[in-house]
Amino acid sequence: MKRTIFSSFLFLLLFVGGTSEVFSQSVFGKWRTIDDETGEPKSIVEIYEANGKIYGKIVEILNKNKQDAKCTECEGERKDEPILGMVIIEGLEQEDDVYEGGTILDPNKGKEYRCKIWVDEDNSNKLNVRGYIAFLFRTQEWFRAE
Repeated sequence: MKRTIFSSFLFLLLFVGGTSEVFSQSVFGKWRTIDDETGEPKSIVEIYEANGKIYGKIVEILNKNKQDAKCTECEGERKDEPILGMVIIEGLEQEDDVYEGGTILDPNKGKEYRCKIWVDEDNSNKLNVRGYIAFLFRTQEWFRAE
């Protein structure tokens, strides 16, 4: 009887501990972006799934002076649209622990890049976000905001 209770407790402990590790590795949720030039927190991007693909939307701009900023450098339908509320990551698909195959928009420059994101293997509160053209790329580190 004691062995069964102990085994059940051990299984439950391992199961709960194992699932929390899986959930902590998720790309989903809110992430704090960092300005490349100043090193200051810039915005909060919420990463979510819709129709089997991954998207990221700017849900908060941290610099109070830029909350009404528009995408003046963007082209097409995004031209002069508010940056707050804009979907900047579109169409990523999961490939193992990496999400790729979609795009990311830099609303300050109006440029769109192919994109790849993954949770850092050493720190589940850090998201690596890579934008690239051909063999040139830049990787940013975003930090979990929740």
